Amino acid sequence: MMVRTFRAHPTRVRLFRNKWLELTTLTPFPLFFSVWFLIDILAIATAFQTDSGWKMIAGFLTGLLVWTLFEYVAHRYLFHLKLSSALGRHFIFLIHGNHHADPKDPLRSIMPLTVSLPLGFLIWLAWRHSGLVAHNSGFAGFVVGYTIYDTMHWACHQTSSRGRLARLLKKHHLLHHYAPVHGNYATTVPLLDRVFRTHIRPR
Repeated sequence: MMVRTFRAHPTRVRLFRNKWLELTTLTPFPLFFSVWFLIDILAIATAFQTDSGWKMIAGFLTGLLVWTLFEYVAHRYLFHLKLSSALGRHFIFLIHGNHHADPKDPLRSIMPLTVSLPLGFLIWLAWRHSGLVAHNSGFAGFVVGYTIYDTMHWACHQTSSRGRLARLLKKHHLLHHYAPVHGNYATTVPLLDRVFRTHIRPR
């Protein structure tokens, strides 16, 4: 099914000559959501076993906050990093530029599992060795935040976004892609763009 979808999308930017490597860059939404929803459940269940009461709540909310800031900083300063070398520019194109080249590609609106899962493991290690009392709850909040983010990001590009809030979030993100200026780096919490003065005013 993935190969058939791959061939049916005429504007898809090819990232690798090898077809198997190319397939690792494509992620159907149901596969993403199934995997990360399971991870979220396991993370929350672990937090319930090790943390309790206000510690779990505080840890979970801290994880959500850390994710929100991580999302903004990574998008603004890594994904849109301007590098002078050809190798550097190619790297940025691989991790994010290809999405701007074809924002409507349904299989590239989500971070590939070949990237998100190893990265998630490293982030779990960081939380585990952070020294925080409720580190399991913090990790749970972080990964739930990530799942919400990529779900929202996929919806911004692939759905009609019913409801006032959904339409506002979609409009905010699409300005990031199609406005003639840079900005609107936050997807889940657009308020951050106002805080850091990267908000794009609609014309």
